[in-house]
Amino acid sequence: MNSAKLEALLELVAELKDEGHKVLIFSQFVEMLEIIRGELVKIDCAHLMLTGKTRNREALVNEFQDDDSITAFLLSLRAAGSGLNLTAATYVVLYDPWWNPAVEAQAIDRTHRIGQVNAYRLTVKDSVEDKTQSLQLKKETLANEVVQEESLNQILDLERLETILQA
Repeated sequence: MNSAKLEALLELVAELKDEGHKVLIFSQFVEMLEIIRGELVKIDCAHLMLTGKTRNREALVNEFQDDDSITAFLLSLRAAGSGLNLTAATYVVLYDPWWNPAVEAQAIDRTHRIGQVNAYRLTVKDSVEDKTQSLQLKKETLANEVVQEESLNQILDLERLETILQA
């Protein structure tokens, strides 16, 4: 393993395992999930994996929810983006950024619960991932400026919209 990012993930997961926490690990790349899975085996970390090819989604979800010995659930961002309730997890790791921040927020919401959920985004400085996060922030800022709690006629004012889009 020659990846500082993967090493950081494994250190975090090992710490969470020792503390008795459960963690959801999302990636948009199934190949990356396979690499992570191999590393989790090496550190003797009980885990499950759900991708688009998974046929027994409900059984896996129930196993993760009910079995305290399972620390990590590896999830394809696309396959696990909706319809899952994974409240047993107290941590979420987004291993690689998704261009759409709403998809990431929805992934974090898989753990929606009363109480605190800790979410980590692992990115490499000065990389495409870093640029993706920058674009996400710009997109979020633009959306917030367009959809404010103002009257509809002010939001749709052409001059106002041009000003927002030029920012």
